[in-house]
Amino acid sequence: MFKSILRRPLLPLLALPLLFASAPLPAQTGGAPYSIDGRGFSRLQDAVDAIGEGEGTIRIAPGYHRDCAVQTAGRIAFVAAEPGRAVFDGVTCEGKAALVLRGDGARVDGVVFQNMRVPDGNGAGIRLETSDLDVVNAMFRNSEEGILTADDPEATLTIDRSTFSRLGRCDRGLSCAHSVYTGIYGRVAVTRSRFEKGSGGHYLKTRAVQVDVDDNSFDDTQGKATNYMIDLPSGSVGRITNNLFVQGRDKENYSAFIAVAAEERKNPSRGLVIEGNRASLPAGIDRRSVFVADWSGEPLVIGANELGAGLTKFEKR
Repeated sequence: MFKSILRRPLLPLLALPLLFASAPLPAQTGGAPYSIDGRGFSRLQDAVDAIGEGEGTIRIAPGYHRDCAVQTAGRIAFVAAEPGRAVFDGVTCEGKAALVLRGDGARVDGVVFQNMRVPDGNGAGIRLETSDLDVVNAMFRNSEEGILTADDPEATLTIDRSTFSRLGRCDRGLSCAHSVYTGIYGRVAVTRSRFEKGSGGHYLKTRAVQVDVDDNSFDDTQGKATNYMIDLPSGSVGRITNNLFVQGRDKENYSAFIAVAAEERKNPSRGLVIEGNRASLPAGIDRRSVFVADWSGEPLVIGANELGAGLTKFEKR
């Protein structure tokens, strides 16, 4: 048991101060909440507009920010001055997300997004509509969705050292929301991140042509009415490696951990590598599940994975 704990992915760095702080500080009043090269802005949208079609970094002060912005051009880095202390709380733009991104590229570093809800049930921290996005050391919690994207087959989404907690929903007769849900992106890479306490839907659902999901933890032990840990509904190639999966008790669908091409076979799946993972059912639960359920009909490369009692390695569906 001790060895197993040591091998688990570590919490993202920003989670450490959050464990010891009861709440973020109020947004600074003595200075502007947003700055670009020392120039202050009271509204995030004003800072985004100031960069325009250029390239720049917006530093976000510690505190609660009941604000949002839409990026339509340029390359922008949204960077917390103190990682884990800049919190976007409950305000969305265009009925979508705190950050709506459709410029030439973006980076989000050290920012927390929480309490995002909108009428169509897809309230997200980030709505990515085009271009590349790098997310690092961020946290998404207590919202309908963490990250939601449109389609951009030429672009890449990377997520590293981030946490997704208490996200997702399947209620009100609306389409389900998920912790992370991407459209047809060229590549989606998720590394060294934590998914936990889902409140519906899947933890990671992506229609990306290529995936790289490595060294993450999917802890569903406190999830409620959740589904798959990883859903590749259109099929994908790439790698799912070195992850930890623990399925929870309260499942809407416990039939599989990883699903490949369950909705359509739009992307090739031949050669998708799934190896080096550890998966288990919760203690005291007498049921069976499948680690990889495949609808693609293509040969997957399922290597050595450490599977707990009650789990079947593979099932063709």
